[in-house]
Amino acid sequence: MTKENSKVFLLILLGMLTAFGPFVTDMYLPSLPSMGNYFHTTSSMVQLGLTTSMIGLAVGQIFFGPLSDRYGRRLPLLVAMGLFIVSTVLCLFSQNIHQFVAFRLIQGMAGAGGIVISRSIATDKYSGRELAKMLAIIGAINGVAPVAAPIVGGLLTDTIGWRGIFWTLLGLGILLLAACIRFRESLPYERRSVEKWKDTFSSFGIVLRDRRYVCYVLQMAFAQGVLFANIASSPFIVQQHYGFSAFAFSICFGINALAIGISAALSVKFHRQESSTLTGCCGMTVIAAIQCAALMSGCSFWVYEILMLALLSFMGMTFTSSTALAMESQRENSGTASALLGAVCFAAGGIVSPLVGIGNILSSTGIVFVVCACCSLLCTLMALGRRRTKLYFAFNGVSPKH
Repeated sequence: MTKENSKVFLLILLGMLTAFGPFVTDMYLPSLPSMGNYFHTTSSMVQLGLTTSMIGLAVGQIFFGPLSDRYGRRLPLLVAMGLFIVSTVLCLFSQNIHQFVAFRLIQGMAGAGGIVISRSIATDKYSGRELAKMLAIIGAINGVAPVAAPIVGGLLTDTIGWRGIFWTLLGLGILLLAACIRFRESLPYERRSVEKWKDTFSSFGIVLRDRRYVCYVLQMAFAQGVLFANIASSPFIVQQHYGFSAFAFSICFGINALAIGISAALSVKFHRQESSTLTGCCGMTVIAAIQCAALMSGCSFWVYEILMLALLSFMGMTFTSSTALAMESQRENSGTASALLGAVCFAAGGIVSPLVGIGNILSSTGIVFVVCACCSLLCTLMALGRRRTKLYFAFNGVSPKH
């Protein structure tokens, strides 16, 4: 009889795999100026490495998800980690910026394997509230990692430079490869996809025909839009508009990341996962509107920060429940479902990030917050349907208008 991995081991492994993608994309951000000098190129060319890694994270999940449904979780996971190690070495020894940008695309695709398969493993091993609890922790890490990674990178940049950051990523990749070798397969042969190779990706059509699944994925994508709008705008708002130092900005960033993690973890306290998503979306919409008005009226830093904490807390509340609801609705195609979920969310982040730089950053950021929050709430209402939406409002003592 094959020995199972312990719950603690799975928790640590899945948590590390979940944080892997954001660290791949964001950890080296503080070192971008020094990389421009190293490669003797413009800042826009160096930033192209961030764009290609985001593309890799989105596209890679589309491939690794269905492949893990067909061949199990362990083999694609080992391939992804091996590919990450090779691509990171190639990034370290790139001779010019063009090589670096190309290898970053491969590195992003490899990192995507860990993200998409971690959700599939959780779905293989758990269900119901047990799955929600596991995804709560994964959701908390997924919310914290994108904002924590630049802080860690900032602390490392001044001491070890951009190459040191990539050596750190290489070490993390080797550690994860060792953990994946120890990992015991979570998807039995009898539950694997038996489609022919040419039909491996046909499950995308099946998944996309599930209206509930699509609505929860879009809800997550718009919630991620709020997160990435904050990541893209907050350095300029806090440091340039309010005049704080980089260190003070890092502290602010860390507090906001902690708020996301706490709310994602506490969301399992709701009796129903749908209630957590609906409550988070309603709160997110209200606070986004207030934050937008505050930014446009030139509010003080403390008003901005308190509203930001509230906005990110409500946003984090939806991460866990929406992921669980989406994955539960497509349990039989969990690899594909996880792939689409991750790909759409990263694509949303890539689309939203540059929008906050259009015109006045205070106004554009506020508008992006409101649009993303409203769309997120609309997707949740569509997923629940009219009858269930009425029941949830009634349960919480609210009588929605017809």
